[in-house]
Formats: sequence, C-alpha cells, structure tokens
Amino acid sequence: MSARKQKDKVLEVATQIKYKPNFNARALAKRSTHNIGVILPYITNYYFSNVITGVQEVANNKDFNITLFLTNDSAEKEVTIIKNLPVSSLDGLLVSVSSNPASSSHFQELVDDGLPIVFFDRVDNNIKTSKVMQDDYNGAFTAVEHLIKMGYKRIAHIAGPKELEFTQKRLQGYKDALKKNKIGLNEQWIVYSGFSQESGEKDTYQLLKSRQKPDAIFAVNDRKAVGAMIALKKKNIRVGPDIGVIGFTNDPISMIISPTLSTVAEPAIEIGKIACELLLKQIKKKTIPPEEITLHCPLIVRESTQRK
Repeated sequence: MSARKQKDKVLEVATQIKYKPNFNARALAKRSTHNIGVILPYITNYYFSNVITGVQEVANNKDFNITLFLTNDSAEKEVTIIKNLPVSSLDGLLVSVSSNPASSSHFQELVDDGLPIVFFDRVDNNIKTSKVMQDDYNGAFTAVEHLIKMGYKRIAHIAGPKELEFTQKRLQGYKDALKKNKIGLNEQWIVYSGFSQESGEKDTYQLLKSRQKPDAIFAVNDRKAVGAMIALKKKNIRVGPDIGVIGFTNDPISMIISPTLSTVAEPAIEIGKIACELLLKQIKKKTIPPEEITLHCPLIVRESTQRK
C-alpha cells in the first residue's frame, strides 16, 4: 500500500471511530500543551467578552485550548494568580493587567523563565514583549474634537485609574484636543475613578458641584458615560442640549439608552484575534522580536452630543 493510500485509510478509520487528538500525549512528544492562558479583569464586561471571542476563534482554528483567569481588577489577585499559575501546562499567556498594579516583577519572572506573553488593551510597558492596543490617544482626541465642533466649550473628563497606560493616553488626547482648539484646561474638571456606571454617576455629581459647571463630559468608557447620563437626568439636566456626553467602547447599552450615546468604538474582537495570533507566533518561534500593534477607533455620533 502506498503512503498516500495508507494515510487515507488511517483518516477514514479515525473518522469512523470519532478519534480526537490527545493533547497531553502530543505535549509529551512535541513539548507543547496546546493550552494558552488568558488573564483579564472581567468576563462580564462587553469589551473583554468580545476580546475572548476573537481569541477563541484563532485558538480553535489552531487546535489550542484557552483557560481563563479572572483578577476582578485586583492587583493582589493578579499576583496570586501568577504565583499559582500552572506554567508547565501552558504554552503562553495573554494578559490585560489589573488597575493599580504595584509592580511588574511577577510578569517579568515568567518572561525570564521563557513563557511567551502578549499584553492587550491594558498593557505593562515595563515588560518587553508584544502588545496589542486600540488607539486610545487619537480616539480620545477625536471624541473631544467632536464635542468642540458641536459647540461645547467647557468639557470635563471622567477618567479611569491614573496608573493605567490607556487612562493616560485618553487623558492626553483630551488635553491636546482642547489645546489645539485654544480651549483652556480646568484641572477640576478631570476626575479619576473606576470604570463602572456607579463611578460615572458619582464623578458627575462631583462635577456638578463646581462653581462653573461643564457643558460636556468625555467619559473614559461607555459605562461611565451612562452613569453620567443617569446623574444628569436625576438633576433634570437635558443630555445633549444642556450637557453633552460622549463615551468610549461602543457597548450595546450605548444604542439602548435614551438619548442614544455618542462614542468611540473599540475593535475588541480584532484585538483578541491579533493578540492570539502574535502569541501563537511567539510560541512557535520564541526568538522573534516583540511587536506593538495599535488599531484605529472610529467615532460614532448619536443623540447625546446633539445640542438641538
């Protein structure tokens, strides 16, 4: 029997008996587990659930399994996860870091031990490895310029935690858009807090206590923007005509809330796909140089930034 016929016969029998590869046995033979870990702050968050969709699509196509590790946005939990990570059963790691990280040493130890790591969205710039991000700076710049073009001049920013890289980039985009359009910066109109709807509501109440109130709010994400809208409604302030609101994510809630929320869309699924592709390349050839990939974030204009 020829090699080709022999191969066809084996495949035919494998199909008949519904054979599935044993990845543990394959790992022993090839020193590969065909498992990758994903560390992220939340799974219920719209953005991260879409990232996982992208990761899973690429991983499944390459016969890799994924294991999720959730930090609940806790730096302490993140360190604990890393210390107890089953490194021997993982080929690599995708990571979105928690807020307020104390240090990078726990990730550096893994890199030094030879475990491939790719950061996405919330990245650690102290670690020299591949990173995949959305264009936080230009997305924020575009959002604030849109508010200015719609006639808003007193623009506040409800930001994320100070320590996060993308918080800083969105803040800088906000500041530079004001500067370009010769609009003064009021530091009292910049409020740092978490990413939840409750945080957005609380931040907005704080802004409304200012002697001079803002006439627009740029929120670091859509959940905070929704919180801002709820706070404004409770104070009988019209969203759009009185105070404009714009977010960042394009969460489904932005199309459901009334008025609908203007926002900047994050390419979450694409980020998940590219991050996973980079990790698999690094697993296959660990000597390849790190890559940094930044994806465009389009503006989506809806009712919350309409003055009339």
